[in-house]
Amino acid sequence: MNWLNKNYKGLLLCLLIAIPCHFLGKKFPVIGGAVLAILVGIVMGYIIKDKSQFEVGMKFASKKILQYAVILLGFGMNLAVVMETGKQSLPIIILTISTSLIISYVLAKKMNIAKNIAILVGVGSSICGGSAIAATAPVIEADDEDVAQAISVIFFFNVIAALIFPLLGSIIGFSTHSGEAFGIFAGTAVNDTSSVTAAAATWDGLYNLGTQTLDKAVTVKLTRTLAIIPITLVLSYLRTKKQEQSEKVELKKIFPMFILYFVLASIITTVALKMGVDAKVFNPLKELSKFFIVMAMAAIGFKTDIVKLIKTGGKPILLGFCCWIGITIVSIAMQFALGLI
Repeated sequence: MNWLNKNYKGLLLCLLIAIPCHFLGKKFPVIGGAVLAILVGIVMGYIIKDKSQFEVGMKFASKKILQYAVILLGFGMNLAVVMETGKQSLPIIILTISTSLIISYVLAKKMNIAKNIAILVGVGSSICGGSAIAATAPVIEADDEDVAQAISVIFFFNVIAALIFPLLGSIIGFSTHSGEAFGIFAGTAVNDTSSVTAAAATWDGLYNLGTQTLDKAVTVKLTRTLAIIPITLVLSYLRTKKQEQSEKVELKKIFPMFILYFVLASIITTVALKMGVDAKVFNPLKELSKFFIVMAMAAIGFKTDIVKLIKTGGKPILLGFCCWIGITIVSIAMQFALGLI
């Protein structure tokens, strides 16, 4: 009861922001509920002068509920399908992720960008947008401003990708008789599921391919999502090692428990589907994961200093642009090299 008394005001405000943003995000998937929640949260944070009464609940939402969202994300992972798809797309996925992380590391040094923002933009660009940022932020102990800024950068290039990639695919010469090649391109070069879906569905619509491109793109995208596991483990190891200033680091200290639960959720889903359970059974959990991310973003937006966000926004946007261009070029080049185009 004491926990509820401390948290209910902040959690209630998050819910009031998240519910309409979640449903509006479904109407406008290119923008998405998470971005809308950040924007509304920022506005509410600006309007409400006395934030102290909401502080504890907002902190719980931005930290714990964000982790619960990542755990529930595992119920959308069929590892058997992911492994099958990975045979073809894994080389492209590994190279695009590596490209983004290298670019973010090098440019962060050259441009004097805060380390946590660079990491979040790098993983968000290369893995799965908001979900990757949600998984990484607790591991590196990122500030709410860092998370809000990274999400905003990712959103900006998501929208551009969803709009121009179908046209780019036509210019490059992706097959219009099959959704295979463009599906792999969208799944490896676009960083957020909503934009992957938008770009792939547009290609299907342009060339009457049913859902060929969409099915391929989403499956490749899910394969990319698994990169959350090694990336968060490496980042957790490096952070723990630095804090303890020791070469020996205990495994239990570097393994974020919510990532372990994410893996377990993925295994449960895979085994259940193998046993004949209908995939629709897991839809409510997947939907709850999306809602929790929106709810957490509402809290992050509420706690974000909008003035600071605007003042420091230029360099992260340039970093996000470079990561986005790098991933796009590598994805196209690898498909040519592998004979997929």
